[in-house]
Amino acid sequence: MPLYLITVKQSNICNGIRLEKGMSVEVTARASGNPVTTNGGKDVIDAFMRKYGIDLKKNNGCSPVYLESKKNS
Repeated sequence: MPLYLITVKQSNICNGIRLEKGMSVEVTARASGNPVTTNGGKDVIDAFMRKYGIDLKKNNGCSPVYLESKKNS
């Protein structure tokens, strides 16, 4: 399974939850494609909750607008 580095591209505050530019998590992709958009971004949402305690879904930040996905080789 490929490993992806997901990084916040721009700071965002929504519903009282703040994302800071540069925050990042690593996720494995179970399916091909961008993990931010695959399966509603569930793996990315779970990773941000584990690492930072941030509910990315409540922040509406699980979007390619805010998150950059890079495949690690």
